Amino acid sequence: MTNSRWCAPNRLAAAAVLAIAGAAAGPVAGQRDMSQVEIRTIELESDLFMLMGRGGNIGLSVGDDGALLVDDQFAPLTDRILAAVAAVTDRPIRWVLNTHWHGDHTGGNENLGEAGAMIVAHENVYRRMNPAEFAELVGRSRQAPRAALPVVTFDDGVRFHWNGRHIRVTHIGKAHTDGDAIVHFPRANVFHMGDTFFNGRYPFVDVESGGAIDGVIAAANFVLERSSEGTRIIPGHGDLASPADLRAYRDMLETVRLRVAGLVANGRTEDQVVASAPTADLDAAWGDDPERFVRAVYRSLAGS
Repeated sequence: MTNSRWCAPNRLAAAAVLAIAGAAAGPVAGQRDMSQVEIRTIELESDLFMLMGRGGNIGLSVGDDGALLVDDQFAPLTDRILAAVAAVTDRPIRWVLNTHWHGDHTGGNENLGEAGAMIVAHENVYRRMNPAEFAELVGRSRQAPRAALPVVTFDDGVRFHWNGRHIRVTHIGKAHTDGDAIVHFPRANVFHMGDTFFNGRYPFVDVESGGAIDGVIAAANFVLERSSEGTRIIPGHGDLASPADLRAYRDMLETVRLRVAGLVANGRTEDQVVASAPTADLDAAWGDDPERFVRAVYRSLAGS
């Protein structure tokens, strides 16, 4: 895939400096203090890394072809993310792959897009970031700047043949949102699941963005079916995970879904389901906002 927006490495680096200068002026900077955030780099292989900061976990593939990022967190962190990338490669960032549209995964798009990186995502990510063109489809989302929008989109999936790797990207259907992508690095036996996987906590299922509990379960099963004992999984949030971690998460999802489905079948309202505390015995282990999770499960099952 080629595009006229590609830049030579020295031009990309210079543009990145200019883009970063304005990053702190973005809307996120006024809402959150990012000054103490550090980017932590976890080496998975000599050319494959996981970056943790604030927001969604980042995947990073490096090599002679250039760097490929999976997600890019918040705009005010772009300079620190670039510094983390520069610590492991002298090549520029050529691709940014968004796993979905939420701002803690796409906030750096504008900076990196203006610097010449090509942004890739599912077609629904483009739509939800571009309500000026797709308002009748996406409702509440806010218009992203042109440089932040994906310039390459896909439907069922796409493959990158990059840095000597064959990177498989699969759209998982309606899960965390309706535009989720799961990224597989087969040679390294590594998956990046985006926000279809919150390691060690209840997930956020964005029903208003087309998310559904059945899709989140399907995403977990998709990766488990393709995993082995040595598989490593980058979650959207939380620490680097194993198949055992993902299996425990999947089992929790299925348990809560079964309980809420039974209450829905018995005619309980959303508030009645929440009041019945169907996750009470699970909250100690998973309890990141159980009410929000239960309401999302109810809404995705009840079709409201």
